[in-house]
Amino acid sequence: MAEAQNIPAGSTTAGSIAVAAESTVATRMSAPPSFDVADFPVPHGREEEWRFTPLERLRGLHDGTAVADGEGVKVAIEAPEGVTVETVGRDDARVGRAGTPVDRVAAQAYSSFEQASVVSVPKEAVLTEPIRIAVHGEGGTAFGHQVIELGAFAEAVVVIDHTGDAVLAANVDYVLGDGAKLTVVSVQDWDEKAVHVAQHNALVGRDASFKSVVVTFGGDVVRIHPRVRYAGTGGEAELFGLYFTDAGQHQEHRLLVDHNTPHCRSNVAYKGALQGQDAHAVWIGDVLIQAKAEGTDTYELNRNLVLTDGARVDSVPNLEIETGEIAGAGHASATGRFDDEQLFYLMARGIPAEEARRLVVRGFFAELVQQIGLPDVEERLIAKIEAELEASVA
Repeated sequence: MAEAQNIPAGSTTAGSIAVAAESTVATRMSAPPSFDVADFPVPHGREEEWRFTPLERLRGLHDGTAVADGEGVKVAIEAPEGVTVETVGRDDARVGRAGTPVDRVAAQAYSSFEQASVVSVPKEAVLTEPIRIAVHGEGGTAFGHQVIELGAFAEAVVVIDHTGDAVLAANVDYVLGDGAKLTVVSVQDWDEKAVHVAQHNALVGRDASFKSVVVTFGGDVVRIHPRVRYAGTGGEAELFGLYFTDAGQHQEHRLLVDHNTPHCRSNVAYKGALQGQDAHAVWIGDVLIQAKAEGTDTYELNRNLVLTDGARVDSVPNLEIETGEIAGAGHASATGRFDDEQLFYLMARGIPAEEARRLVVRGFFAELVQQIGLPDVEERLIAKIEAELEASVA
């Protein structure tokens, strides 16, 4: 069952394990996905999937009033030799293959983008250097779509870096061939006024391995929706995430792992730290094990560290199981204040209070940062975390 420990005032932690079809997850999945915006009513904030999101701060992405302008964002892609980078239209068969929009903003992004970027790694290619995609906001509104596809038994690391100021709605597709291995690091390091809403779709082939690391720091409102489903048995998905929510920011991560194929695995671990008045983090972790998905092994975890008063966390893990023939399934969620005992322990050994504070938070995030596997990105994120801490002290 879900666990809730040391929950501060203003925070909620809830979870469910359901076997019946009337569970929370089933209710959210009952509305069929669609590429057509008209199939989704304009949200008003009372809907389950929107009840935590400050719609008035989405700058029109949810109701159709947001219009792409000439500034928008610039996308630059650096790829090793042998990787194909293409610019295609909506009619390309690879666009949308990994998943269909599940809410109005994702459908609006699909209906509004002009060109999609398709990055293809040929079968059996093993890249020794990462593919780097830089998405930089130029101050306007934009809609985007990106596709990353790996051929059978290919291996690649992709870093998608979001910076600058923009209002952006986007879909990102990851398609893994049989036996392929893909690691994706998506960094949201926006300026303070940016709005970013995105759906990430992963289609994992037979015996393929997908690792996603979502990192969120900047922006006024950031809402990321990672989704995973399997195209063959033996697939494995690891979804990691870390976020640092500052005063006034809203950061929301809503995950769904759809175990639709037998003998697949998934592991989810997200950690967040919050500080400042009206800092708000939302984590929704949904795992569905369909009746045909026998032999599934899955676990999801969310941990939140509240550093100051005035911050709020909503953490909701949900697990729906439609078959009893599984290898394992579970979830956990906990939210707690900064551990004064750890701080005292370090200070008693001569470490100044500010340095001790940094060490505790770095230790909290260390396990997830190490999952990135790229020293330059890891060093940058650690520096960002310390900068956030120093700003709170100042």
